[in-house]
Amino acid sequence: MVQTPASRDTETLSIELPKAIGLYVTQEQFAAIVAANRDLRLERSAKGELIVNPPTGWETGRRNRSLTGQLDRWYEENEDLGEAFDSSTGFILPNGATRSPDASWVSRERWQALTPEQRGTFAHICPDFVVELRSSSDTLKSVQDKMREYIDNGAILGWLIDPQQRRVEIYRAGQDVEVLENPAELSGEDVLPGFVVNLRRLWD
Repeated sequence: MVQTPASRDTETLSIELPKAIGLYVTQEQFAAIVAANRDLRLERSAKGELIVNPPTGWETGRRNRSLTGQLDRWYEENEDLGEAFDSSTGFILPNGATRSPDASWVSRERWQALTPEQRGTFAHICPDFVVELRSSSDTLKSVQDKMREYIDNGAILGWLIDPQQRRVEIYRAGQDVEVLENPAELSGEDVLPGFVVNLRRLWD
């Protein structure tokens, strides 16, 4: 059993690890750890580092519910365009990392191109669209690094939403990051046509 250290903004968590597994894990070991710890959100870096994300507080949970709910309503009317996923979904990126965005979407063409083996437990793909909702325990740099990783691995559009600062960073493939201060809404642009998220529900 391994425990993650507690800090001012987090709690101590216990992780059940099979014998002979360290903090650097293979994809196979990671899958075994996830199966033994289904209540935790776990990620794996490109180097194989095991990353433990504590359960979210109520504010982050409420904001994430609003975000995924708005994405789901758009998805229900546009199912033919692709597949939408919530924060519990892990993806194996081309660089080998296993990441779980707070919300994501994959185009129908790219999703259907995956073989059954590539879909597996964690699909071997980087979503076209990703969202990271910064919580009070996240450093800004750590979330920015994740957004750059998504873009470097094939994401077309990404939003880093920072409720504490009422600030959004928009990441687009091949472009500089755009920063918006206290925006009321965001558009899915050409990636998710017609999708507009109401940010007032996340700021309140």
